[in-house]
Amino acid sequence: MATANDDIFDQFLTERGHATEAPSWEQDYNKKRCPDCGGLHEMSADACTVCGWQP
Repeated sequence: MATANDDIFDQFLTERGHATEAPSWEQDYNKKRCPDCGGLHEMSADACTVCGWQP
């Protein structure tokens, strides 16, 4: 659960160009794309087989 302090901190970071959302898979047509290396995987993938990234 987010608190008021979390919201203020997120706003501070966002104003300075930092991402405050948890990283997640990107979608490319019917594939998952790793946000770190750009590797394409099946929709059932739990981890990137190229760089090892996990959400």
